[in-house]
Amino acid sequence: MKLHEYQAKEILRRAGIPVPEGTVVSTPDEARVAFTNLETMVAVIKAQIHAGGRGKAGGVKSAYSADEAGEAAAGMLDKRLVTAQTGPEGVVVKRVLVEAGLAVEKEYYLAIAVDRDTGRPVVIASASGGMDIEEVARVSPEKIIREYIEPVFGLQPYQARKIAYALGVAHDHVRIFVDVMLKLHVVFLVSDLELVELNPLVLVEDDDFVALDAKMVIDDNSLFRHDELQRLDDPREAEPLEYLAKKAGVSYIKLDGAIGCMVNGAGLAMATMDMIKSCGGEPANFLDVGGGASAERIKSAFEILISDPQVQVVLVNIFGGILRCDELAHGVVSAAKELDIKTPVVVRLEGTNKDEGVRILAESGLSISVAHTMREAAETAVHFIRSDA
Repeated sequence: MKLHEYQAKEILRRAGIPVPEGTVVSTPDEARVAFTNLETMVAVIKAQIHAGGRGKAGGVKSAYSADEAGEAAAGMLDKRLVTAQTGPEGVVVKRVLVEAGLAVEKEYYLAIAVDRDTGRPVVIASASGGMDIEEVARVSPEKIIREYIEPVFGLQPYQARKIAYALGVAHDHVRIFVDVMLKLHVVFLVSDLELVELNPLVLVEDDDFVALDAKMVIDDNSLFRHDELQRLDDPREAEPLEYLAKKAGVSYIKLDGAIGCMVNGAGLAMATMDMIKSCGGEPANFLDVGGGASAERIKSAFEILISDPQVQVVLVNIFGGILRCDELAHGVVSAAKELDIKTPVVVRLEGTNKDEGVRILAESGLSISVAHTMREAAETAVHFIRSDA
């Protein structure tokens, strides 16, 4: 689960990490009032969306008066902001952050992320803060510093000092930099984050470090123990069908094809999508109902698939184990009748009670095509699409 910048900064503030004074607003008039309350010469108006690259897309603007703050907010609110991370359709801006401008002396990049390859958290830092860190890593990889954290011991002060000196932080500022890094590690652990990123972390005139921008991604599997973080979820930022799938307990990622896939198991789902492409088609999604899917979850999965206007045919590919083939067949028949599905459905079953599952589908009276192999299922689905073309 992603957080907005203003939400992440509030968590940092409570942890003792300095952030600029600011107010999140949803109307131009509120932006004017917020500027006045800041009692500052300059404010920064920042669109609040779950995507980076806002500055290059016009989602970050400076204002030198209350009227300019209102105008900047009016130019963003209820408008679509298109960045390199939003896709061509962009995201509608519903809130902006009105924040006090700071006199910045130096910018750094500082993040803690989960490294899947090593199974450990890693601190990623660079003296090239405020820039596209992926571009820095591509062009000048030597500017990226990595320090792995042993989960048993946590981030140690000597590691934080090592990073500070490697970044060229002045000796007089090292203690403050280390304090920020250690507090950031506590935030990472306590909030069960997959990523916390400060870009930039800036040194200001009074020799303090301030998180000028902040990004946080929370591990969804930990949300059951974080009621206070669950309340920060903003469904308007999520792809609608992906949000529905999350609520239904289904793993779903929307793609651009026309063949909707319902599979149990991530590996089988990937293989199914590969087979569809091998047969000349394009998958419309990744959808994993899980090994122990119930009839209700199968129905929810069908609802999600047929709600996508791009889906012209549904391919169900199930390996019966925990979820037996006959249970899956009952779920498919029930969902197809209840939802009055008109979209062609292709089903391939393999595993426990396969023959019984095939019988249930064959005697259902529904227009369901049963395939005996994965390739046959993919070819049949592609054939339906080409027949309609």
